[in-house]
Amino acid sequence: MNKKPLLLSAAVLALFAAGIFQSRDALLGHISAVHSASMQAAGTQVFAAGMNNAEVQKGASPLSLGNRRPQSSAAPSADLAQAPRPPQQAPQNPAPTQPGARDVPPAVDESALRYFAARGDTARLQAEIARLKALYPNWTPPADPAAAAPTGDPQLEGIWQLYAAGRYSEARKAIADRQAAEAGWQPPDNLTEMLGLAEARQRLVNASDLKQYNAVIGLAAENPSLLTCSEVDVLWRVAEAFARTEKPERARDAYGYVLSNCQNPAERLATVQKASALLPLDMMEDLLSREKPGPDGQLEFEPVKDDLARQFVAKAGEDPKVNVPPAYLSRMERLAETNKLANDALLLGWYNVEREKMDDAEKWFRRAREVEDSASASEGLALALVARGEPREAEEIMFKWRGSSDGAHATYLAAAANLLALDPPVALDPDVLQRIATETVAQKDAATAQEFGWYSRAFQQPQMAQQWFSTALQWKPEDEPSAYGLALTYQDLNNLAEVRRLQRQWGSQSQRIMEVGRPVAQSSAVAAAPAVTAPAPVQPQSRAMATAPRMVSPQATAVAYEPPPPRQARAVRGARQSQRCSANLNPESLSAQDALQQGWCLMEANRPAEAVKAFSAALKVGEPSVRSDAAYGQSLAYLRMGLTDNAAVSATKSSMDRQKATELQVAILTDRALAAYESKHYEEALILLDQRARYATERIDLMVIRGYAYLNMKRYGEAVQVFEASAATGNADAIRGLAAVQNARPSRGPQGG
Repeated sequence: MNKKPLLLSAAVLALFAAGIFQSRDALLGHISAVHSASMQAAGTQVFAAGMNNAEVQKGASPLSLGNRRPQSSAAPSADLAQAPRPPQQAPQNPAPTQPGARDVPPAVDESALRYFAARGDTARLQAEIARLKALYPNWTPPADPAAAAPTGDPQLEGIWQLYAAGRYSEARKAIADRQAAEAGWQPPDNLTEMLGLAEARQRLVNASDLKQYNAVIGLAAENPSLLTCSEVDVLWRVAEAFARTEKPERARDAYGYVLSNCQNPAERLATVQKASALLPLDMMEDLLSREKPGPDGQLEFEPVKDDLARQFVAKAGEDPKVNVPPAYLSRMERLAETNKLANDALLLGWYNVEREKMDDAEKWFRRAREVEDSASASEGLALALVARGEPREAEEIMFKWRGSSDGAHATYLAAAANLLALDPPVALDPDVLQRIATETVAQKDAATAQEFGWYSRAFQQPQMAQQWFSTALQWKPEDEPSAYGLALTYQDLNNLAEVRRLQRQWGSQSQRIMEVGRPVAQSSAVAAAPAVTAPAPVQPQSRAMATAPRMVSPQATAVAYEPPPPRQARAVRGARQSQRCSANLNPESLSAQDALQQGWCLMEANRPAEAVKAFSAALKVGEPSVRSDAAYGQSLAYLRMGLTDNAAVSATKSSMDRQKATELQVAILTDRALAAYESKHYEEALILLDQRARYATERIDLMVIRGYAYLNMKRYGEAVQVFEASAATGNADAIRGLAAVQNARPSRGPQGG
């Protein structure tokens, strides 16, 4: 039996108004839309035409998986199906050829026609009329198909009933039984062909439901007549099969065929929605460009663009490499502003976190929490706050949600560690310290235990510091920063035996542990400023880690942190009042005190160049206390201008108290370390960072700089140690640094530099 090319009626498209078949009968029984001998009556094209008969006969695959560009609607891609056009087939019951035969109505099988009319299936009725007209040009359809004379073949009517009910195997058996009983009887061509196509559709749908995607593609190749606008559900399933088998271009072609050739509005909307869940955004932009205006002038995809914007932003919130089309990002922001839904704000929050736009992320997470205080919103806000240097609020926010997930636990501990690591350290409430300590012990988190050690040292509690550093080493024996802190603490406690023990244990891996207790020469910068005295090294918190053998540590118990003694609050300088500064005021005409106040006022207004002049005037005639503040202010002004050397000179112009001197020394060494790194003087940068660590805790961002300095010097082992310690706080730059080391270091060889 010859296969005939598929004929489709525009009326068949009405079957899909809801986007998918709504019943089993509708799915399996749209029979007349799958068969015709003439393409002239088709309402749409077969999915992919263009391969000639000779190509098919030579064995060309009807389903090509090669890389092809999407085709236009005028020339659909050959990647999914080829539908050659066979020659016209003669009717099954041709009219007699004697004279006058042309006036005799042809013998036409109207059983399907009558069946559709009786069921009120207008779409398939019209398609069947079109099919019969193509086969029998002289045939005239009955005025009332439902009242047409019966064929007098109740057995055939019964087979049609089985087909319509989707009982295909029973229909096949009924045909076989009649052929066995009646020699020479053959079923109508349209019945057998539609039965075969329905069975193929059923197999394809079953394979799709079972996620047997290669089988779906194979069945589509064997049955190109299914790949048409009247079988949009099949097209969707084939497109999904391509996407699931890592052939997104072919999936895009399938979805694109629907948008370029099929006209049903509901199907077109559903196509875009289905594609958005499976295709990358660059391919979605191509599909969305095929949007058409509707009868009312509104663009057809407008009803789903809000959902598309949410999908796009959600994908980009998981992958920073995904770029959301600007129009859809703006739409998402408008949605979040107007609808005030927590989920919309959350999507934008995580989108900005992935792009390290923490200010924007904080804004959206706060809006989400205003609507609904959730674990996700709190975690995102905490990450943004930690990145902005506000770990106190982050810890408070996350404490409630710390047990909601592993990620929430990690975020809470990162906030707690950053809170303890603030420089200068802040005196926390006993309740806050106790809850952080309890959670640290419960989770056996070495990073936070280490921070407790440094925090204890900052408040001159060496016994407590010794407990925390020892606890951290029990949980993570290879943690070099904790070993370093423990060595310094034993030095403070004058426990030289334990210092020597640690030096013997770590000496081959940590030079700075070996230096504990030895005199260290001051840098030239410090020596050049005799009035700037250096404090005792209470926070040498360089967290570079070193690989070490497992050590025997004292058994740690739950450590209850004792609240530190309150620190003396710094005197509030009247000069730092946010008073309005006069731009026309000459500081030389002011008294020393007024010039000093003018300098601080200008610093508050972020006018450091003018502030330098005001402080200079105060330095000339002021009392010792005024001169000290003026020298301090002028140094800060130069630092803000990026003139580090000038700042160091200003620091020598008057004696300062220890606190001011320490702040300036830390700032100067920080600027010089960063400048050295930017100039690619990596060894000098490391020396300056080490010097800075004697006066203040090393911030996470400086730890990252240290790690990259080691990386650039090819000291991979030390780089890994620093990045691992920093990454434990959730720092994204440190995590990227770890990956950079793994890519740069040789696969074999020594671990260190």
